[in-house]
Amino acid sequence: MAHSTDSVFINLGPVHPSTHGVFRMRAHIDGEVITDIEPVFGYLHRGIEKLAEGKSYRQVIPLTDRLDYVASMNNNLAYCMAVEKLAGIEVPERAVYIRVIMAELQRIISHLLGIGSFFNDMGTFFTPFFYMFIQKEKITDLLEMVSGQRLLFNYMRFGGVSHDLPDPFLPALSQFLREMPAEIDKYERLLKENEIVLARSRNVGVLSREMAINSSISGPVLRASGVNWDIRKADPYSCYDRFDFDVPTGSNGDCYDRYRVRIEELRQSLRILEQAVSKLPKGKVINPVPLRFKPPVGEAYSHIEGNKGELGFYIVSDGSDKPYRMHVRAPSLLNLSALREMLIGWKLADAIIIFGSIDICLGEVDR
Repeated sequence: MAHSTDSVFINLGPVHPSTHGVFRMRAHIDGEVITDIEPVFGYLHRGIEKLAEGKSYRQVIPLTDRLDYVASMNNNLAYCMAVEKLAGIEVPERAVYIRVIMAELQRIISHLLGIGSFFNDMGTFFTPFFYMFIQKEKITDLLEMVSGQRLLFNYMRFGGVSHDLPDPFLPALSQFLREMPAEIDKYERLLKENEIVLARSRNVGVLSREMAINSSISGPVLRASGVNWDIRKADPYSCYDRFDFDVPTGSNGDCYDRYRVRIEELRQSLRILEQAVSKLPKGKVINPVPLRFKPPVGEAYSHIEGNKGELGFYIVSDGSDKPYRMHVRAPSLLNLSALREMLIGWKLADAIIIFGSIDICLGEVDR
């Protein structure tokens, strides 16, 4: 005998651990099936883009740390590259390589936490997360050596980096590069063929290639849908065109593929780091820039392959020592644009996993 049910409205968030911050989903469910959903943003609006208009160009760098608090180095890099493009500032070769090393270490941190929290959402209750957190802490130790901080790393400067690498850094990094491949193998043995993982993530939350492209999605979420697009290859910056690495892609665009792409990107980041360390040139690490320098009147846009996708900064100069306008092309925001289409028709328990597989940071969404 069939039973009819009424559609029920339910709030997920804005204060809930499974929404990865102050994110809210207004869901309409029929039984346990999602019939419609509305993502709601704006609970963490910080006004970073507006604050930048009242600060000198150099004072804006610490604001970028806070866009994505597990991607500080990458945020610094993208902003500094935009200002350097605007003002025609050159970067010494050694600093170019050091920037790549910092960016790839930060990418590994982000992917480890993204994968670990994804499996928490699936109900693994912290075991994979803590395995990954152990290695994340080793990288944090490395980045603390150069920045003095353990979360909001601040190291990039216009024209290079704030100072050279300390003596213990390269030996410690080399040891990490020797140990990390075996750790990734351990994650694979634990998770790759796990029957619960396969049942909960394969063919769940499928994002088609066409929908991903039309929604301007980027990063691992785009590549999991089968699109071979990585700015480090498509529009190389720094010295990425001198390194040999692959761009992992998926085929189904489901939650499982998004997890698999991030795992493979860990291996590619290790390849890049090994090459960057072996080719690291000697020399100075910064071309000094005046503390309150004034770029010429104009505008510039610069983008990088951030941890979560294309991270870009658009800056307009009126000739003063402060940006006239700054806008951030934040991948986390755009990667959420197809969330509704990915969730409708799935059960409420699946919604948590699908949302977690996108791997967002609310600081970058609301800015």
